[in-house]
Amino acid sequence: MVDIIPVETKGQRKQFVEFHYQLYEGTPQWVPPMKADIYTMLNKQKHPFYEHSDSDFFLAMRDGKVVGRVSALENKLFNKHHNTRDAEFYLFDCINDQEVADALLNKVVEWAKARGLNRLIGPKGYGPLDGYGIQIEGFEHRQMMNMMNYNFPYYRDLVEHYGFEKEVDFVSSYVVPLDFKLPEKVQKAVEIAKRRNVLRIKTFKNKREIKQWVGKLRTAYNQAFVNNWEYYPLTEKELDYVVGNALILVLPRLLKFIVNDKDDVVGFVLPFPDISAAMQKNKGNLGPIEILRLLLEMKKTDWIDFNGIGILPEYQGMGGNAILFDELVKASNTTAQFKHAELTQVAETATQMRKDLANLGVRFYKNHRVYRLELD
Repeated sequence: MVDIIPVETKGQRKQFVEFHYQLYEGTPQWVPPMKADIYTMLNKQKHPFYEHSDSDFFLAMRDGKVVGRVSALENKLFNKHHNTRDAEFYLFDCINDQEVADALLNKVVEWAKARGLNRLIGPKGYGPLDGYGIQIEGFEHRQMMNMMNYNFPYYRDLVEHYGFEKEVDFVSSYVVPLDFKLPEKVQKAVEIAKRRNVLRIKTFKNKREIKQWVGKLRTAYNQAFVNNWEYYPLTEKELDYVVGNALILVLPRLLKFIVNDKDDVVGFVLPFPDISAAMQKNKGNLGPIEILRLLLEMKKTDWIDFNGIGILPEYQGMGGNAILFDELVKASNTTAQFKHAELTQVAETATQMRKDLANLGVRFYKNHRVYRLELD
């Protein structure tokens, strides 16, 4: 017998958060998220998602023990922008038991139907920094920080047995940074674009200098992904939250903005040192010792992550894509510290980006699938 209970009390919130850590303890590929980040998702007074949308959280209990969890979401801004009536599920974790999974997903379906929603999509979270999908390939590789999800292989069986079908895949790519080269035809496109003098590259020496450009980055971030499957216009507080969190880790010396003749940011490459090893040691905690461990890992890690590569659609046909990838290659080649690189979670619907990456010779090595379920 499985009981599904709503998360309402402080004790239940703790159970909801801690279950994930208990389930994955000892899994070498798993990177524990910051517990504070998950508690923020649960906090309807703090997370910017709740300015415009709604979510509830549920635990699956059997014999007084937590055996699963899930959150149900209605992103009203997304639905308005796309003219859809979607519900989403996220933070789905479960023991390998179909009865438990069915009980959790039944609850989300019930939640969605009560709001007049006609489709269930997921995993899909509270903002663009939350990883999309259930991992279906590349389980042997370590999770890239919290920029994607990691799950056991049986998750796919649980959701597909329930009746979910593929909506979209998000593929992550591997490359050796020092071997990263531009194809000759892309190099020519870069030269042509630079001769036009419409676009230039803005580089940075430190985070103090970056702060002067945060407003323009926020504007560009909200405009660069308008053709992406997952896009919706972020609110001011969401932009502050996303850009603020991203710039905590970004490396100033490798950060590149593409700027037009009006000094507007029209494209960007956001490079992050991979601090997964330190996050694994921190086990979700973030005290003074844990912060020091993260800072030290930034200096010694030999992995770099590129998650947040974007250009405004109107500049893609002006050589903007070529310049963007030229800067990506330069950022990869400029330091001997990094021996490995990942380009994290590019949707298969971003056809031009995927085509460009394939031309650059990257190796697709992880795959996360977002699922859909039509509701009667």
